[in-house]
Amino acid sequence: MKHSAREEEWAGWMRNAMDGDAQAYHHFLTAVTPHLRAMARRRCDQFGAPASEAEDVVQEVLLAVHLKRGTWDPARPIGPWLSTIVRNKLIDSLRRRGRHVSVPIEDVMATLEAEAQVDALDRLDAEHMLERLKDPQRDIVRSISLEGAGVRETAERLKMSEGAVRVALHRALKSLATLYRSDGREDG
Repeated sequence: MKHSAREEEWAGWMRNAMDGDAQAYHHFLTAVTPHLRAMARRRCDQFGAPASEAEDVVQEVLLAVHLKRGTWDPARPIGPWLSTIVRNKLIDSLRRRGRHVSVPIEDVMATLEAEAQVDALDRLDAEHMLERLKDPQRDIVRSISLEGAGVRETAERLKMSEGAVRVALHRALKSLATLYRSDGREDG
């Protein structure tokens, strides 16, 4: 499938998902995740980050896509929006680990127009969804994805292993997706 055709298909699914179609959202996430993983690996390589960082970035990107889906302008291409989220999450991850990150101005200029402000309703929606998770999943998602803490820092604070934090984050994201789908059915 051609690059632009693939992105148009993703955009169609996302538009339908934003209208409450849970099946379209599932198709979108399933189709876009391998692309996000490849993009995260390339970005890790580009910024000199370890390849192991890519999976953490992908998990954070998936959560950000879920929480910030309302910021995507359906009239604009979805590729730059996704690319911006991947780049920002990788930069956040590198900063948490004390690495200095230098981003070429061209990268920023190309994506500034694609970024939108998260409004108060998006934040309330995220908080509402998080309140429905059990501890420690809620604390892990809030720590890593909303407060910007790293897996190691979160594990130390919660007195858990890093692997347990990663597993709990993955399960929490699955739970959030299930909650979102069930909310979509209730609204429809």
